[in-house]
Amino acid sequence: MKIAITGATGQLGNLVIDALLARGANAADLVAIGRSEQKLEPLAGKGLETRVADYNAQPTLVSALEGIDKLLLISASEVGQRVAQHENVINAAKHVDVSLIAYTSIANALSGGMKLAEEHIATERLLAGSGIDYVLLRNGWYIENYTDQLMGYLNSGTVLGAAGDGKISAAARADYADAAAAVLLSEENQNGRIYELGSDKPFTLAQLAGAVGAAAGQDIAYQEMDPEQLEKIYADAGVPGPFAHILVDTDVRIREGALEVNSGELAKLIGRTPASLGKVIKDNLNK
Repeated sequence: MKIAITGATGQLGNLVIDALLARGANAADLVAIGRSEQKLEPLAGKGLETRVADYNAQPTLVSALEGIDKLLLISASEVGQRVAQHENVINAAKHVDVSLIAYTSIANALSGGMKLAEEHIATERLLAGSGIDYVLLRNGWYIENYTDQLMGYLNSGTVLGAAGDGKISAAARADYADAAAAVLLSEENQNGRIYELGSDKPFTLAQLAGAVGAAAGQDIAYQEMDPEQLEKIYADAGVPGPFAHILVDTDVRIREGALEVNSGELAKLIGRTPASLGKVIKDNLNK
């Protein structure tokens, strides 16, 4: 059985491959798909077959998916272009008779109301209409979305946000990767399964600030912002306007519970408690 991973050279893709190998997958049965042959070389060094393809070029995807049984479609990174790109992958998979597509969607996609979810919802609908068996991995927020900003928090002494007391069931990227590996290697019928994935211990942005401060040994405060003011701060910092709007919209929806997950499915899939917020923060500070 051949398992392919798109976006294999990205952060999540690399971790999924590591998780598949750790779970006993044969490297020769794994196919890493990416845009850059150079970036794929380290994965070839692990014994994987590598194939070059581009989400924007369907013919390359058809070639890359030839002979594949299961496909992990990692959502594209270019917000605003994802639907067309994902449709190219799905059509290519249909052309070569891929038997199952697992797609990395977003938590509470249909009910959360987030602008960030719109392209995921459209992709879920494309999968439902494709005739291919599919499974949805609705990943919650990554803790790394916050730990990537640690230096900013430490230098300013504040975490800015517009999320109020909304709870965020964020988990480490590696745990979501492990969950994807578990689903791909499962011998159970996964067709139609929807996994709502997130940590069992949600936190507020005020609790995030407290955890960063505790790990770093300094005072970090959460500062609640007016959404329009926060969007301006992001824009002034160089965040492209449309993406700044999406980030602030996500915070506003967090207030309403958009990124709180209570399913327990992440822990069940990976067979252990997901890494805690404090541990991920400490690991990042120690890098």
